[in-house]
Amino acid sequence: MNKGFFDLIHTDAHSCARAGVVHTDHGDIQTPIFMPVGTVGTVKGVQRTFLEEDINAQIILGNTYHLYLRPGTEILHKAGGLHRFEGWTRPILTDSGGFQVFSLTDIRKMNEEGVQFSSHIDGRKLMFTPESVMDIEREIGADIMMAFDECCPGTADRTYAQKSMERTHRWLDRCIQRFDSTPDLYGYKQHLFPIVQGCVYPDLRQDAAKRLRDLDRDGYAIGGLAVGEPTEDMYAMIEVVNDILPQNKPRYLMGVGTPWNILEGIERGVDMFDCVMPTRNGRNGMIFTQNGVMNLRNKKWEDDFTELDPCGTSFVDHHYTRAYVRHLIHAQEMLGLEILSIHNLAFYLWLVGEARRHILAGDFKSWKDNITPRLMQRM
Repeated sequence: MNKGFFDLIHTDAHSCARAGVVHTDHGDIQTPIFMPVGTVGTVKGVQRTFLEEDINAQIILGNTYHLYLRPGTEILHKAGGLHRFEGWTRPILTDSGGFQVFSLTDIRKMNEEGVQFSSHIDGRKLMFTPESVMDIEREIGADIMMAFDECCPGTADRTYAQKSMERTHRWLDRCIQRFDSTPDLYGYKQHLFPIVQGCVYPDLRQDAAKRLRDLDRDGYAIGGLAVGEPTEDMYAMIEVVNDILPQNKPRYLMGVGTPWNILEGIERGVDMFDCVMPTRNGRNGMIFTQNGVMNLRNKKWEDDFTELDPCGTSFVDHHYTRAYVRHLIHAQEMLGLEILSIHNLAFYLWLVGEARRHILAGDFKSWKDNITPRLMQRM
């Protein structure tokens, strides 16, 4: 087999689900894959050893906007990049800050040049342009860098969505020019993914996907989904885009989502996912299991001395019972938040691992249709 950036190993006979391998200088990534979010250089509440040894995270994320604010690129460059700074030896992907263009509307101003933010930490002004974002992501040291884009709200009207998409394309041209004219840092290969935008309008998504496909980059991201639009529209846009994007390149659905969202995305041909939901929901007492979603804050678990997930997907100590972890949550003990964050991440990684196994076995569609209703029920 010729080892390029991505090898497509197998496609499911009854859906568009795919199993593949992404090759980076920091290691291979078996797809489909879920990527834990480490916004500021850590997956919140989870030690690196748990990520590597207990749940086998193959790749994690960092966020350009937040890492630029602190610790800052000067410190990261002195450290030799984010890998060395946080002691992570596996691949890292960086978001470009495009989501903050969507989420921080009260403290940013956008024009053709780029986006001016007022720091949410100290109020100082900072200007993100396509060129500066490429430089920041280089200095962070990401294996996979996202192009700078505008994440358009899912409820935007068509006129705004088209203007936003066209601006994203003009910014992308500048990102590519800067990326291609600057060297990789720290002695390993860095890769740039363009982002398909277009909101919930099929013709815009088609135009964007065709334009980006013709650029022939190493991989592609699908952005601007799970940002307020109906779920069925999200699924429809994934189908529209993946019908056009090349088969021999990885597809990354940004910021999605629930376990069932991920399985629906896999069925439609997505290879890579990220979301803060496993750790954020865990810190709020909610966990995902093979038999549904549990809110451990509820009184019904007060005297339940069974394991968190008797089906065996928890990678935390099996002596931690539902009653005990519920007690930790109500007592505001940090251990409870850590246990649930690790459990949820382990569950997500188990889920995509099972999806890959069933794709290779040829029964993904029937497995997915059987497990999805169970995952969605409230326990």
